[in-house]
Amino acid sequence: MSAPDLHEPLKFAYWVPNVSGGLVTSDIEQRTDWGYEYNKQLAILAENNGFEYALTQVRYTASYGASYQHESTGFSLALLLATQCLKVIAAIHPGLWHPGVLAKFVASADVISGGRAAINVVSGWFKDEFTKLGEPWLEHDERYRRTEEFITAVRELWTNDHAEFGGDFYRIHDFDIKPKPEVSPGRPHPEIFQGGNSTAARKVAGRVSDWYFSNGKDYDGFTEQVEDVRAIANGRTVRFGLNGFVIARESAAEAEAVLREIIEKANRPAVEGFRSAVAQAGKSTADNKGMWADSEFKDLVQYNDGFRTQLIGTPEQIADRAIEYKKRGANLLLLGFLHYLEDVEHFGKNVLPVIREKERELAKGKGIPEPVSSASAPPRRAGSRRLLPSRFSCGPGAARKSLSPEAGAIPRA
Repeated sequence: MSAPDLHEPLKFAYWVPNVSGGLVTSDIEQRTDWGYEYNKQLAILAENNGFEYALTQVRYTASYGASYQHESTGFSLALLLATQCLKVIAAIHPGLWHPGVLAKFVASADVISGGRAAINVVSGWFKDEFTKLGEPWLEHDERYRRTEEFITAVRELWTNDHAEFGGDFYRIHDFDIKPKPEVSPGRPHPEIFQGGNSTAARKVAGRVSDWYFSNGKDYDGFTEQVEDVRAIANGRTVRFGLNGFVIARESAAEAEAVLREIIEKANRPAVEGFRSAVAQAGKSTADNKGMWADSEFKDLVQYNDGFRTQLIGTPEQIADRAIEYKKRGANLLLLGFLHYLEDVEHFGKNVLPVIREKERELAKGKGIPEPVSSASAPPRRAGSRRLLPSRFSCGPGAARKSLSPEAGAIPRA
């Protein structure tokens, strides 16, 4: 496995709570809300507390504790318009989008936001979302074959004035979309994230994706995926994101008590229904690899296995685990929280500084330059487009007034 880039600082993203029910399927109190005004407030708070990305969830109909859902691409554009620096990733499904239509929408969103739009291509696990809309439900590996075509077609549309693509699922002939998305150094088009942890998903990521998202995993489980994807990429750059649910408290005992309460108060029928539905994912593969393939009931209470990453404890303990994942190849941690406004600000004020200090120590010990965060300014236009001046200051040191009720306070259980 190639060595991780320790000079590059860890990036942080948060799950946008644009579906009702919070990030855990539990009857424990969750001080969060799926509405736009709350999410606008949260996005502004997050970009001023060290979060570079936000990921909007995609859910088209009610399921397993999520009775209400805002559509991901429209909600992402709204958050982009509400913020100055935050990059917003819209989760989308091939099979429910045509690549040409999606590429056009995201290109416009990217231009409007100054180059801050991105997509997360998820192949689908919720069969009802397809069949109840009259769309075909493909076998697991066929869904990933379609995803690979989808990503290839979208990239072609974003980068070629005479886009051509011929596949089994999509065909494009001499098609041109204008405006094209923004271009900046190291970013020839909006970033393409990809979900899914199966063998098929790893192959697709290695061949065509910019980012590979892993469900929550322990050290060895994450390392295995990084090694597999890098082997397939064969020198092509793929970055890695890892899901984790954060419970940061003054003591490990307090944090573990919150975790126990979440699981004890789990909405058992909803979790069991979810377990049955996601059997269409990792458990349906020939080698039994993939998302939720080995998840236990307690893991599924956080529906992307976020507890398994074990970002639970004191700021120091959480920072230590973040650094270890970085050493194993993580470029980004995708985080969920119980009480978003309090928890996001607490993370930015109390956990992130510890991580940054440990990154500096790690770099110093390896004799490399200290990591420099890229979250302090928005993307700039490059190439044939004029460079935009850096008008904004983002990150923990920004001057915006705190929006949370208890700035930086240790969250209540």
